Amino acid sequence: MPAPMLGEARATFRRVVLGDIEVTSVLDGVVTRDGPHPIFGHDQSAQTVSAYAKARAMPATGFEHTFAPAVVNTGDTLVLFDTGLGTMGRGAGNGQLRARLPAAGYQPDDIDLVVLTHGHPDHIAGLWEGEAPAFPNARYAIGQVEYDAWLSGDAIPEQRAQNRELFLKTLPPLAERTTFLSGGDTVAPGITAVETFGHSLGHMSFMIESGGKPLLLWGDVTNHAIFSLEKPDWQVAFDDDKAQAIATRKRVLDWAATDNLAVLGFHMPFPGFGFVERASDGYRWAPESYRLKF
Repeated sequence: MPAPMLGEARATFRRVVLGDIEVTSVLDGVVTRDGPHPIFGHDQSAQTVSAYAKARAMPATGFEHTFAPAVVNTGDTLVLFDTGLGTMGRGAGNGQLRARLPAAGYQPDDIDLVVLTHGHPDHIAGLWEGEAPAFPNARYAIGQVEYDAWLSGDAIPEQRAQNRELFLKTLPPLAERTTFLSGGDTVAPGITAVETFGHSLGHMSFMIESGGKPLLLWGDVTNHAIFSLEKPDWQVAFDDDKAQAIATRKRVLDWAATDNLAVLGFHMPFPGFGFVERASDGYRWAPESYRLKF
C-alpha cells in the first residue's frame, strides 16, 4: 500500500557547544518572498540581480527568509536573543518560538534575560503574549542607541512608521526591567555587546566565547547568505541607514573571515551557524557542518 505524502518538513532547533556555553538556534518561522530584487540589490537593476542569482544557482523569482532566535545557556544565566514574530506572525505559520522551546529543552518561564539585537518586528513582536510578557521571569536588554532612536523617532525612516508604533507599544512598558547596552558591555558571563549599526540605527551584535571558542551572534548584519553577504556593497531595502549598513557589513565580514569566527545569523539558512570564507571576488558563506566540534 502506498505511503501517504506528508509534505515538506524541517528541523526546528540545533544546539552547539562552545566550551562551557550551549547555544541553541530555534526556528520561529519561514517566509517566502518575491525577489531577490528589489529587496537585495536595491540600488542595482533587476537584470543585474537576476543574473547574479542565476550565476549562483539561485532562483531569480523568489527567496526564503527564515527567522531564528537563539537561546544561550552560560551555566548560570539562560539568555534568549530576539523573540521572533509572536502572535502577529502566527496566521502565516510563524511566531513559533514559544511553542518550539520545549522540544529544545526549555520553557518560556526558564528564560532569565531577553536580549534584543534591534527593534524590527521579527525581533521584538514575540515579547508579549496577549497582555502578558511572553517570558514572564525575564529581564531585558537592548542597545541604548537603538532604544533612544525608536523612542525619539527623529531619524526613523518613513518605511518604519508602523514598526515604530509596535516598538512604542512593546518596549517602553518593560523599561524598568531593561538594561541599556553600549559596545563592550558584558551582557552575561562570556557574552559581550558589539556595535554593528546600520541595519537599524543602533543594531547590536554579541560575541559569545567560552573555552577559547568564539561565536559572533550577528543578528541582521547580513540578511541573506548569497545576496547581502557576497555583495556587501549592494543596498538592502530592509536597512534603515543603508550607507552605514554597507560599511558595517564590510567591516564585520572582514573580521569574521580574518579571525575564522564562527557566526550565528538570524536570517542565515537555518540553523544559521556558519563561517565567512574569502573568495576571489569577495566572501562566501560556509555552513558550520561539524567544524564547531573540533
